[in-house]
Amino acid sequence: MKRRDTGILGEKLAKDYLRKRGYRIRETNYRCPEGEVDIVAEQKDYLVFIEVKTRRSLEFGSPEDSVTADKRERLRAVAARYQQSHDNLPQLWRIDVVAIELDRKNKPSRIELFENAVGED
Repeated sequence: MKRRDTGILGEKLAKDYLRKRGYRIRETNYRCPEGEVDIVAEQKDYLVFIEVKTRRSLEFGSPEDSVTADKRERLRAVAARYQQSHDNLPQLWRIDVVAIELDRKNKPSRIELFENAVGED
């Protein structure tokens, strides 16, 4: 399985996982000059930007560890741009990370949600 295929599978698994937890998906793969975010959703009173990280091996660390300081900064910028360019959004917002590990048969061995994984600073 190629890296892009792993990412696509991870995003599909994450959407299913989030829907089961009451998230309403607004859009996927939102892109702007500041970068991109995998999923934009609403959950209760929150607008939620979700970064999905999928790994088939822990050789280079866990999925959530790959959200670097630079990536967090870009996610905050993408979230700000999204809020500026869309109307009727919840006032409260946060950035979550969904970490997915796949086994050798490309089945999820772990899916974990980290709410508010990227703070505002």
